[in-house]
Amino acid sequence: MNEATLAPGRRLSQIRQELGLSQRRVAELAGLTHSAISTIEQDKVSPAVSTLQKLLTVYGLSLSEFFSEAVKNSPPKIVIEQDALIDIGSQGVSLKLIHNGSPRHNLAMLLETYQPGSTTGEKIRHPGEETGTLLEGEITLTINGQCYQLHAGQSYVIDTGQPHSFSNTSNRVCRIVSAHTPANF
Repeated sequence: MNEATLAPGRRLSQIRQELGLSQRRVAELAGLTHSAISTIEQDKVSPAVSTLQKLLTVYGLSLSEFFSEAVKNSPPKIVIEQDALIDIGSQGVSLKLIHNGSPRHNLAMLLETYQPGSTTGEKIRHPGEETGTLLEGEITLTINGQCYQLHAGQSYVIDTGQPHSFSNTSNRVCRIVSAHTPANF
């Protein structure tokens, strides 16, 4: 079984082992518990985006690098079918990365879906800028401790170097289209 076909938890375990790190050391470096690392690596739970980002930071990988690895060896595509989008979300948050397989790109785009009650988890932080438009529903964007309630038709532009999160506290699905730079977050 190649790395691209492994379940996310097993891939995280493989990366950790390749780097010669113990689960306990990764837990210390990521600010998580040892049991959380173990449960994630066994694919018993799907980590929140913020938790996965913490782990990948320890491993020196971005979210997009981790999930797009499967398409790196393919020639770049012009048209990307819906079933070829790479879902980097979890726990009621779907973040579908539009990726053509090219290692050289400056912009990344996501189709985001937030189920009622879902959140990206703790604050996310990565260098760059993000802009998005709500297509449907509403979302609470928290950036640097300040909350903004956004509704369908509204857009946002944020400095992603500031701690931020997205939460759907409504009882309706929220859909967002967003773009960010750099392409690897």
